[in-house]
Amino acid sequence: MSSMNVAETHSEAESQALTDGFHLVIDALKLNDINTIYGVPGIPITDLGRLAQVEGMRVISFRHEQHAGNAASIAGYLTQKPGICLTVSAPGFLNGLTALANATTNCFPMILISGSSEREIVDLQQGDYEEMDQLAIAKPLCKAAFRVLHAEDIGIGVARAIRAAVSGRPGGVYLDLPAKLFAQTMDSVAGQNSLVKVVDAAPRQLPAPESITRALNVLKSAKKPLIILGKGAAYAQVDQTIKDFVEKSGVPYLPMSMAKGLLPDDHPQSAGAARSLVLKEADVVMLIGARLNWLLSHGKGKTWGEPGAKKFIQVDIEPREMDSNVWIAAPVVGDIGSSLLEMNKAMGDKWAKPPVDWTNAIQERKDVNLAKMASKLMNNQVPMDFHSALGALRTIVKQRPDTILVNEGANTLDFARSIIDVYKPRKRLDVGTWGIMGIGMGAAIAAAVETGERVLAVEGDSAFGFSGMEIETICRYNLPVCIVVFNNNGIYRGTDVNPAGGADVAPTVFVKDSRYDLMMQAFSGVGAYVTSADELTQAVNEALDSGKPTLVNAIIDENAGTESGRIGNLNPQSVVTKK
Repeated sequence: MSSMNVAETHSEAESQALTDGFHLVIDALKLNDINTIYGVPGIPITDLGRLAQVEGMRVISFRHEQHAGNAASIAGYLTQKPGICLTVSAPGFLNGLTALANATTNCFPMILISGSSEREIVDLQQGDYEEMDQLAIAKPLCKAAFRVLHAEDIGIGVARAIRAAVSGRPGGVYLDLPAKLFAQTMDSVAGQNSLVKVVDAAPRQLPAPESITRALNVLKSAKKPLIILGKGAAYAQVDQTIKDFVEKSGVPYLPMSMAKGLLPDDHPQSAGAARSLVLKEADVVMLIGARLNWLLSHGKGKTWGEPGAKKFIQVDIEPREMDSNVWIAAPVVGDIGSSLLEMNKAMGDKWAKPPVDWTNAIQERKDVNLAKMASKLMNNQVPMDFHSALGALRTIVKQRPDTILVNEGANTLDFARSIIDVYKPRKRLDVGTWGIMGIGMGAAIAAAVETGERVLAVEGDSAFGFSGMEIETICRYNLPVCIVVFNNNGIYRGTDVNPAGGADVAPTVFVKDSRYDLMMQAFSGVGAYVTSADELTQAVNEALDSGKPTLVNAIIDENAGTESGRIGNLNPQSVVTKK
């Protein structure tokens, strides 16, 4: 055979090569540097996971879709690329939907990809396997939703989902892939040509120059200025620009929980230990990647002092966020990096620092509050209370600042937020804006997978119950995660009693002295049972040194804790006595 005939035969074979929907989805993700999938296998997406592994992607398989979705959302937060959650149809999709809505509320970029029933059967409601109009259900709960019906549109569908997830204010996106789509075939060359590599998925949004001038003029007029850093500032990954602005301005700052560590919590300008004082008395408040939602009492009420006594500056990429609760005197609409870079330039070298009487007052309040807390953290009583247990973990995190702290619960969350200092950006992951329970194991898994760092997950026993089965996932993938369960035998406390005196325990009470550590051992992980701060310190240090999957069952006094933690005001109490 001549060389020309060989070439012609090879060309003909290439033109006859086929690809299918499975491979096009995988290729579209990989083309956009997305190489990890979190999910639960099953009909109709089982082979998608298998083939993704063949193609070099990492596929982390969970025991429940909600936790896979929580992992995907945290992956998006840590990497600025949309985390991918892959689920089956109908029930699996619904399980993942809670995580998708939570990602959207928290502005985490995530794509929920679900297999679905065939359109012609769903639309006529003819009773297909797990029949559900998933796209219609998802639309109100996420930033965008798309359905792909033809293999040649997979590239465009994935590209649109990526851009929607990360551009502007990030959020959750739903991508509906009916079962028939995966088996559709097309010419492999045409298939590759149909794929799209997204260019500049999250373009900078430059602020208007006049908004920079207006914001700095308002800040300059302040006698008692305050900066509030939100998790949007942490997500932006412009850490040095933020640090330069805060230090150049000299303004005291208050970090929201997931913004802790943007500057170290022991930074001299940190006002975290004087939170009540600065929120009440500040006359100008600058919000950077933070929203005046319920976590900040909506900018109103007794928390904020006299109504109308403050002026607000807000830096946010979403213009509709401005004036959402109070009047924003100086809105700066743009991405945080660009906005603060322009402010740093405009401030020059002679920016006047805040009045000394304001910064001194804050320091005095910090000294008093920190001294009060120190005495509570030093006790080694048995069983532990929240302060003694968290005091031990506070020291460990200070000694190991690269450790990623995951935190959820009621009292466990609220006390830890104020007790455990964080020293580097994006090292604290918690329940975020919704205050949703059950994020712990998904967040811990994603943090370990995406960063390779040691993870310390501090869980209330109630919070752990939402996602506890994922400890098997942690052990299966041999992830360097140490879970500490604060076990006080119940929700809030373990001392409630059935008011009717019946055989059933009170709704907030769990099995006494539950052995969560033995659950971990059942999956070949390390389990430890501790009753004192010294034992807790030893067990956690051993876990973080070894990198082995570990669960520490930390026994907390069942009388410790308050109703609903520190947000008991949100939990209505009945005032009606039954006659």
